[in-house]
Amino acid sequence: MRELDHEKTIDLLNAIMEFELAGVVRYTHYSLMVTGPNRIPIVDFFKAQASESLLHAQQVGEILTGLDGHPTLRIAPLEETDKHSVKDILEESVLHETNALNMYKKLLDAVTDASIYLEEFARTMIGQEEMHNLELKKMLRDFS
Repeated sequence: MRELDHEKTIDLLNAIMEFELAGVVRYTHYSLMVTGPNRIPIVDFFKAQASESLLHAQQVGEILTGLDGHPTLRIAPLEETDKHSVKDILEESVLHETNALNMYKKLLDAVTDASIYLEEFARTMIGQEEMHNLELKKMLRDFS
């Protein structure tokens, strides 16, 4: 085992926390903007995504404080595209989930062979983000 780089790990976790908190805002916004005949199941999907992003941020915050880090009060920047068709929202969601996946992969690279707990956490989150990407891509199939 190698030694955990606490500073790098804390920085990565804070960036992830900011991104997950931005996901809460993003998915809440999406849930409010959906219209049309399939509105209800899509709104429910986005509300669930917002809740999951909050849970992820809380989990990351608990790890941060466990490492004697200070959880951020910031959220990652959010861009308003003014595109609110279901297709546009789903495509933006794929991009968001891909960015989240890449952040958790960076965390995994930083903690591999230094912390089994953090490795397992990162792997679990990578698995969840990959599943989100698959679900979103399946939802987009009817639009192609």
